[in-house]
Amino acid sequence: MHKVFISGSMKIKNLDSNVLARINNIVDSNYQVIVGDADGVDSSIQKYLESKQTKSVVVYCSGEKPRNNIGQWLTEKIHTTVTPGTRAFFTAKDIRMAEDCDYGLMVWDAQSTGTLNNALELLKRKKISLVYINKTKKFLKVKEASDLEKLVSYMSNSAFIKADKKLNLRGKIESFKNSQSSLF
Repeated sequence: MHKVFISGSMKIKNLDSNVLARINNIVDSNYQVIVGDADGVDSSIQKYLESKQTKSVVVYCSGEKPRNNIGQWLTEKIHTTVTPGTRAFFTAKDIRMAEDCDYGLMVWDAQSTGTLNNALELLKRKKISLVYINKTKKFLKVKEASDLEKLVSYMSNSAFIKADKKLNLRGKIESFKNSQSSLF
């Protein structure tokens, strides 16, 4: 069974109809949804899946108890030695979801470094993510460095600078470009 990692920005509370249509396709294709436990897109996805009485869902959380598990689905508890409540603590579950999935569907506000990092983690594993850029209402498939460059072009200059400081975004883009060019 294919597994789809669905995530997104914590600031986004309402899912666009385009995103809901993609989620319907995922569910109708009998793919398993793996989703995080955060507020925002994660909890909105959970509410939607619960309303559709979707069974094939696993909620990933860092630590012992998910912050949100609206459908009372199975949980995958990720244990880490990182200090609870920190960004690195919650990133541990995102990294595991990137490892465990086949594909990603991200809902992005063109600012969230967490959602952007999820797309980076998938790209690092040579997995495709489909990123819905909420402000433009468009999907962008990210499967190589040039796609990543196009994705970050939707960011404001200040959001890019923030992401570069947190994620070493420029360095990661160059690394992806270099690894792709070494294939030829």
